[in-house]
Amino acid sequence: MTSKKADKISTVILYIISSMIVLILAGLITYILARGLPHISWEFLTQPAKTFQAGGGIGIQLFNSFYLLLITMIISVPISLGAGIYLSEYAKKNWLTDFIRTAIEILSSLPSVVVGLFGFLVFVVQAGLGFSIISGALALTFFNLPLLTRNVEESLKAVHFTQREAGLALGLSRWETVTRVVVPEALPGILTGVILGAGRIFGEAAALIYTAGQSAPALDFTNWNPLNISSPLNLFRQAETLAVHIWKVNSEGTMPDGPQVSAGASAVLIIAVLMFNLFARFLGKKIHKKITSA
Repeated sequence: MTSKKADKISTVILYIISSMIVLILAGLITYILARGLPHISWEFLTQPAKTFQAGGGIGIQLFNSFYLLLITMIISVPISLGAGIYLSEYAKKNWLTDFIRTAIEILSSLPSVVVGLFGFLVFVVQAGLGFSIISGALALTFFNLPLLTRNVEESLKAVHFTQREAGLALGLSRWETVTRVVVPEALPGILTGVILGAGRIFGEAAALIYTAGQSAPALDFTNWNPLNISSPLNLFRQAETLAVHIWKVNSEGTMPDGPQVSAGASAVLIIAVLMFNLFARFLGKKIHKKITSA
């Protein structure tokens, strides 16, 4: 067999494998959307869930998911940005930085259940925060931090060294070169990683079962006092998210229309994650085009 013929056969095999993966993913998404979209309505998206009655919605769970995501990103993004800048621009190559990078790799591969049990023991029990939004956000920070830090570091390393040399040649300090030259150049990749990480957090369930709780107390959306238990801004209340709600509906089965609620909530979750991914690609291309004038 000639090398040209072997190359063509290998290319065809790779195309077949890629097509199979795409078809499987497309089939799963289509199946979930086909079952769930007919049950989605404005009332379904805004009304609270009902435990023993039919006709409930996912309004509180949907709000909890976005609110928990916001708190998690507020905590994790600055820390990961600082850690990524240090590892990429300041850290010397020695056993300590090698150990830190190894620890990041190990933490990024931990199952979410393990992170949830860690959050339960540390934040819920030892810190006394109980099942709450802040406990869930802190646990998800540990879940998301390694991937975000790795993404920031790789995005900064992808910036060509001549950019740094140009900044230093213009009289900028090392910190000014990093903040005014390197970080803006790496911003598209950093933002893409942040948004993709947000989609990963939004669909997380296992870690939140042990930290944020499995109940969604009634909220008064006219009460914006963060210290009141009925306020949607309260960080110390339990917050059942959309992913946890899907798991709970399928495991307990107390709703007469449980399959319909689960199908609709699953479709909303899939649509939200797809929007996160599409928005990440769009924003990354837009910023890159603006910076490079391409």
